[in-house]
Amino acid sequence: MTQTRDDIRNIAIIAHVDHGKTTLVDGMLKQARVFRDASAVGERILDSNALERERGITILSKNTAVTWGGVKINIVDTPGHADFGGEVERVLNMVDGALLLIDAVEGPMPQTRFVLRKALALGLRVIVVINKIDRPHARLDEALNETFDLFVELGASDEQADFPVVYAIGMEGRAGRTPELSPDLTPLFETILNEIPAPTVEPDAPMRLLVTTLEYDNYKGQIAVGRLQSGVARKGMPVVRIAVNGERTYGRIDYLFTYHNLSKQEVDEARAGDIIAFSGFDDIGISDTVADPEVTEALPPISIEEPTVRMTFGVNTSPFAGREGKVGWGTSRRLRERLYNETRSNLALRVTDSDTPDRFIVSGRGELHLGILIETMRREGYEFDVSKPEVIFRTDPETGETLEPIEEVFIEVADGLTGTVIELLGQRRGTMLDMRSEAGTTYLRYHVPTRGLLGFRSRFMTATSGMGHIHSVFYGYAPLAGPIQGRQFGSLVAHETGVATAYALTHVQQRGTFFIEPGQEVYEGMVVGEHIRPEDLTVNVCKTKQLSAIHTVTYGEELRLKSVRNMSLDDYIEFLADDELLEVTPKSLRVRKRILNNEKRLKEQKAREKMLEG
Repeated sequence: MTQTRDDIRNIAIIAHVDHGKTTLVDGMLKQARVFRDASAVGERILDSNALERERGITILSKNTAVTWGGVKINIVDTPGHADFGGEVERVLNMVDGALLLIDAVEGPMPQTRFVLRKALALGLRVIVVINKIDRPHARLDEALNETFDLFVELGASDEQADFPVVYAIGMEGRAGRTPELSPDLTPLFETILNEIPAPTVEPDAPMRLLVTTLEYDNYKGQIAVGRLQSGVARKGMPVVRIAVNGERTYGRIDYLFTYHNLSKQEVDEARAGDIIAFSGFDDIGISDTVADPEVTEALPPISIEEPTVRMTFGVNTSPFAGREGKVGWGTSRRLRERLYNETRSNLALRVTDSDTPDRFIVSGRGELHLGILIETMRREGYEFDVSKPEVIFRTDPETGETLEPIEEVFIEVADGLTGTVIELLGQRRGTMLDMRSEAGTTYLRYHVPTRGLLGFRSRFMTATSGMGHIHSVFYGYAPLAGPIQGRQFGSLVAHETGVATAYALTHVQQRGTFFIEPGQEVYEGMVVGEHIRPEDLTVNVCKTKQLSAIHTVTYGEELRLKSVRNMSLDDYIEFLADDELLEVTPKSLRVRKRILNNEKRLKEQKAREKMLEG
């Protein structure tokens, strides 16, 4: 027999990147009296991950809860970037409704479209929050109309399209049902209680739960998080874990927590409808069902879209291997263990063994998805190398035709640069779907093959002088669009192992742009810069000036060295060629050739060219 629990609400906050959802949650926490001194708390409480604070985006979903008017509101802060869609898809399974944040100036944006489609497909009740209404050039009516159009376009039901609207300024912690805001967020809390349905549960049925998130505690071990679908969970009770493949493992709940304010609160029991965290199984995965031992059938697993991009991770084999990573963390066993552990909590990630024991194929939802994994492992102390990202193709089961992933790309650029961007996307096999101009800004919508977008962002930012905005969302699969031109410039490759000198760099700097500075150690086969021509060039960057007592015409010549190009991890990943690897250590990023010996590499290149000619 089903019942509704009126003392609880489970909601997710979904929005485009940088539309203020984490800031709004902070305001809700402060006004629910979570802190003794709200003014003493730093901004963006939920962005606790160092990478999130640096990049200004939410990567991992997080749970918190506030109590308002005697009702507990469980809040899940979700990522806004499509590359972290795996996070979004699994946390939406825990909630009954969502707050959709829309920027009053920008209106609904690409990532809004991606997450909203998921929420509507699950039948969630959505409250639209028009945020940042104090911004100059705020377009309240237009933003609301565009949001309604988006709901209709995504196939919302009549009930879903008749959504409640709240206006807000998240930074000031103010909201209202009209643009005339109240001094606090009371109208937002009231709308949540009135519009978001209370969870429907089966309190008398056996206990059942679907694991949606994994955490780890050094003292309590592996902790699983999910919403209790039915029954009562008690500390110490015997339970069974039913894996996705049907395997059954028996155990008991050692620790039981519910969320309250900013922390987990240990409890003796929890009732159906609660979002709970518990420990008791060392080996547990997302989409596993944890239930009373008498339950025989597992709950439906979470469905996740397949990865579209893959990279090869391998043991670092460069001459500098073992210098900067943690001792013993550079072995294939340790690397394999870390990558496979990541798949337990990172649902959109796939890891498979390759033909060689020291290399692993890692597939994800995009360059950013894989880039965050690389940066996280690097900060943990791992040392490894990665290959150039490549697209995952599919074969049509009916026709046998090869299909490739397509992205829907949204671009904002100044009117004067529109022609340049159209030309760039034309070279990448892009198909224009829509083009409109408003107040000096052109808005473009394209379908572009995913392989055409690999390495495209840096070229786009250069062409628009950093003033353009580009967002992409996975659209689907289509037949191959044809050849796409890759990197246009070759690499400058170090001729020998040693220390780079200002003298040597100055005398070869007309050949291209350098990534290294004088005094930096290099090794044979290491890429030290970008060549001004399409082919690679081997250069000696360790040469020193021959000193003699004879004064020459150039005596006292001033060495003028051009500035070095500072490359981020994302820049290096985009720069990689097919025959190159990126060496990743906690302190350094170095591009290198797969074959380090210059003579061997040239022989192999000539042999390959002969084979192609033959």
